[in-house]
Amino acid sequence: MDFLSPLLAADTLRLSVILLTLKVAGIATVVSSVLGILTAWCIARRPFPGRTWVDALCALPLVLPPTVIGYYLILLVGRRGLVGPWLAEFGINLMFSWQGAVVAATVVVFPLIYKSARAALEAVDHNLENAARTLGASEWKVFVRVSLPLAWRGILAGVMLAFARGMGEFGATLMIAGNLPGRTQTLSLAIYSAFQAGDDAQALTLVIVTSLLCMGILILADKLATGGLSFGRGGTA
Repeated sequence: MDFLSPLLAADTLRLSVILLTLKVAGIATVVSSVLGILTAWCIARRPFPGRTWVDALCALPLVLPPTVIGYYLILLVGRRGLVGPWLAEFGINLMFSWQGAVVAATVVVFPLIYKSARAALEAVDHNLENAARTLGASEWKVFVRVSLPLAWRGILAGVMLAFARGMGEFGATLMIAGNLPGRTQTLSLAIYSAFQAGDDAQALTLVIVTSLLCMGILILADKLATGGLSFGRGGTA
C-alpha cells in the first residue's frame, strides 16, 4: 500500500488548501459585508461634504493592482508598519499568517459588497422609508426593517461575488501572508506553486476545482440579482 501514500498525501494537501481558502474567503466576506453595508447605508442615505472622496476611497481597491494593496497593508500592519508594533504588544502578528490572508482578502472584496449594497439601497423606494419615519421609526429601524429587506437581493448577490473574488485573491495575499503550505497557501497560491514546480496534474486539478466553485457562485449570484431564484413555495431556480 506504500504506492498509495503519495496519492493520499496529495489529496490531504488539496483538501487543506480548499478548506483554508473557504475559511479565508468566508471570514473576509462576513467582515466586508458588515463594513460594506453600513458604509453604503451611510453614504446612500444623504449627501455630505466629501462624499465623492469617500466613495472613491471605498472603491479604490477595485482598481488598484493587488500588489499595491499588499504593499499598503505591509506599511499599515507590518512589523514596522503604522499599527504593526501596536498589534505586536497584544501578541497579534498578521504577517505570514492566515489571519493576514483574511485581512488582504477583506480589503480586496470590500468594494464589491460596498458598490452592490449602495446600488441596492439607493434603488429602494424612498417613499416607503419616509412613511416609516413619519410613524416614528428611527433611522436605524428604517434601515433594518425597511431598507435592508427591500435591498437584500442585490446585497446578497454582491456578497456572493465578493466570496468568489476572495477565493481567487492572489497578489495582496502573497505579499502579506506569503505562500506557506498548510499555513497560508490558498487555492490560487497552490496553483501558482504547482505550476512553478512543473506539477501540471496538481495545477490542473486545483484549477478545475476553483473554476467549478466560482462558476457555481456566479450562476447563483446572477439568479439572485435577476430574481430568477425563489426560496418560496413553488419557486423555480
